[in-house]
Amino acid sequence: MYDYSLRKQYFPGAKKQKSRTYMIDGTWAVGAFLFLVAFVGCCGACKENYCLMITFAIFLSLIMLVEVAAAIAGYEFRDKVRSEFNKDFRQQMKNYPKANETASILDKMQKDFKCCGAANYTDWEKIPTMASRVPDSCCVNITNNCGVHFVVKDIHTEGCVEKIAAWLRKNVLVVAAAALGIAFVEILGIVLACCLVKSIRSGYEVM
Repeated sequence: MYDYSLRKQYFPGAKKQKSRTYMIDGTWAVGAFLFLVAFVGCCGACKENYCLMITFAIFLSLIMLVEVAAAIAGYEFRDKVRSEFNKDFRQQMKNYPKANETASILDKMQKDFKCCGAANYTDWEKIPTMASRVPDSCCVNITNNCGVHFVVKDIHTEGCVEKIAAWLRKNVLVVAAAALGIAFVEILGIVLACCLVKSIRSGYEVM
């Protein structure tokens, strides 16, 4: 998920409009499904309907399973995500001298994260026309042509890939806390739904 957000912000591709359409359609679909689940739960609770409450509990359980699967997949593929991002970054570096859009994207990233290059500032030496210089966005104090014949102490030397990875590790705790909070609410909903189902079933048996 975070890899997509970084690509969207810094590496917009040619299929940007198509991806945006998919995102909008996906958001509408998820929203409609969640509305349906909430509606079924409300109707089932108000009318004390056995079938609706069973359906509500099943829906919530399926949502929980999907969230757990997504979390496991994200953990398992974390190294691949970083590898893909590293590859994207290095490709954009190759395009830096000949593409104004790419230059502005990388400059923004290097300014935001106070970094230079993919692994470190020496990555720029491998780029044609960038020998003995780095982009001005690598400079600690950015001025025009400050990256030409630079002094190492005057630039950010750390690579952007590691800097961004560290930023993500720092913020993943916030995401995990939010996910746990949502999971607690969902589990509570499942338990309460099952309790109501049991109560309704007991009422049927008495009748």
